[in-house]
Amino acid sequence: MTPAPALHEKPVDEKPVHEQAAAAKTGYTRAVLALGSNLGARNETLSEAVADLVDRPEVRLLAVSPIVQTKAVGGPTGQPDFLNMVISVETSLAPLELLKHCQSVENKHHRVREVHWGPRTLDVDVIVYGDLQSDDPVLTLPHPFAAVRAFVLFPWAQMDPAATLNGQPVAELAARAADFPDLKPFDGFGDFDGVPDGGAVEQP
Repeated sequence: MTPAPALHEKPVDEKPVHEQAAAAKTGYTRAVLALGSNLGARNETLSEAVADLVDRPEVRLLAVSPIVQTKAVGGPTGQPDFLNMVISVETSLAPLELLKHCQSVENKHHRVREVHWGPRTLDVDVIVYGDLQSDDPVLTLPHPFAAVRAFVLFPWAQMDPAATLNGQPVAELAARAADFPDLKPFDGFGDFDGVPDGGAVEQP
């Protein structure tokens, strides 16, 4: 994404990790996932990633946001612009299981973690998981940077105008975020390696 500093740079291993209020296997919890890409055919990658994320029967797609184009935040300078979006899902996966699933989709799209906050083909973050609050260093919930990242908040508010985060309207948080002026809607055409061919639509 203009990346919120990617919270989950380190893959989750198979060892048991403490979780608060793991989801019951028979029930579904609503979660919001943020996706970003700034390498390769970014728009195509995001579309394929959404399909991959909801390919499992334990993850059901509820809503998809518009795509926005943003400058990279943090990491090496000179990175291509990011395309970012969010989706809402309901899932029977427990929080860490959902995180591992997101990372498996990143890996399918050749995500590498050699440079901290560096360019990447795909970044998938768990932003919220129901009302769960957790300070687990592997998966902190809500995502600790989401409340100040317009590239997450703005598309989220477009998808769900009534959404709140930490008790505050997501739309209001987006308007106050430092990166809000750099957002551009994206029409989805002519995109490769972070260089749109008429795909970035300037704000009026």
